[in-house]
Amino acid sequence: MELAEFTQHCADWLAVNGHPPKVDGDEFSVAVFHSLSHADEAALLSALQDWQQLKATAGLHAITWPVAAGGLGLSKEHAKVFARLERGYHQPEIHETFSVTVGLIAPTVAQYGTAEQQRRHVSSFLAAQELCCQLFSEPGAGSDLASLACRADRDGDEWVINGQKVWSSGAQFSQWGELIARSDSSVAKHKGMTAFLIPMDLPGIEVRPIKQMSGGTSFNEVFFTDVRVPDSMRLGDVGNGWKVALTTLGFERDHSGGGSGSHVGGSWAQVLSTAQLLGRQSEPAIRSALMDVYVHSRLESLVNRRAADVRRSGGTPGPEGSLGKLLWTEGMTKISSAISLILGPRLIADTGERATFAWGEHVLGAPGYRIAGGSDEVQRNIIGERVLGLPTEPKF
Repeated sequence: MELAEFTQHCADWLAVNGHPPKVDGDEFSVAVFHSLSHADEAALLSALQDWQQLKATAGLHAITWPVAAGGLGLSKEHAKVFARLERGYHQPEIHETFSVTVGLIAPTVAQYGTAEQQRRHVSSFLAAQELCCQLFSEPGAGSDLASLACRADRDGDEWVINGQKVWSSGAQFSQWGELIARSDSSVAKHKGMTAFLIPMDLPGIEVRPIKQMSGGTSFNEVFFTDVRVPDSMRLGDVGNGWKVALTTLGFERDHSGGGSGSHVGGSWAQVLSTAQLLGRQSEPAIRSALMDVYVHSRLESLVNRRAADVRRSGGTPGPEGSLGKLLWTEGMTKISSAISLILGPRLIADTGERATFAWGEHVLGAPGYRIAGGSDEVQRNIIGERVLGLPTEPKF
């Protein structure tokens, strides 16, 4: 379908199925992590699923994916057309669990899953008919994922899982989890890991939400006690879990997708509008801070465009994703600094003014993403060693 024809098709579809167009005075959200009750968070996810599944009836949820996966098999330019038009309509606020399902685990299963796993899960995950979580980090294996201790012991046609995971976003709402576990302790730590795609309702799995300082409980601890997993749920080859994990993390660090959901943690436009709301955009110090945010956002966009070119050519996310992730977290830090200067006391005292006190959720949540998806320090090591070819970090 030509772009002009597709544009009209999308406009017609949204006019019939989209929520009313956005108007001034809509809700203002710049939260990095959600501060919601369990019921409200579940309702948000349900709204996201409903919208994704409605788009799936026309293949508009996965425009660049093959028809066999429920998509349209069209170009990135077609996807950008729909995303631009969709932004003119109300959409549910984005949620980590939705993003993990659609943007991380669906493409990972498409790459490493068996034919049966792909048939069973890829289209379902892309349409958010079922939700997924990552089961990677542990209390003793955060940035150094290869040090994980959660065990997977082979028992005939089954694996027995014992251990603990932590910081698993949305585990309490997920039907499936991508688990990386230690399957062989006799080999190098990067080679003794195996990946699994497991149902979250298996006997022996316990999910405990963690209260965050920003107010919500999106993160969880997940405990595994003699959880029996059929070998048919293994994702990739035995001992290939490190490669599977790196692929998923590559998707996580790749912000080139340009989805239609809200910009997590706020955007340049929201920072500028807040300064304009208070009439401070012309003050020299604030103009300087605004330009710092703007220039960084443009650089981030250009780097992400390069990563998008790799994706478009059929490649998988590589070390370039680390640069995109690092730029993203640094961008949120710059936004925090700028908005703190713009708002002053309004950041910590609710005056009732729109788009002021709400920024507190950004400032409290932004530091978390310097750790999530691989800490900033790890990203710099990856860039230095795998992109720039610098000597590896000394091992003591």
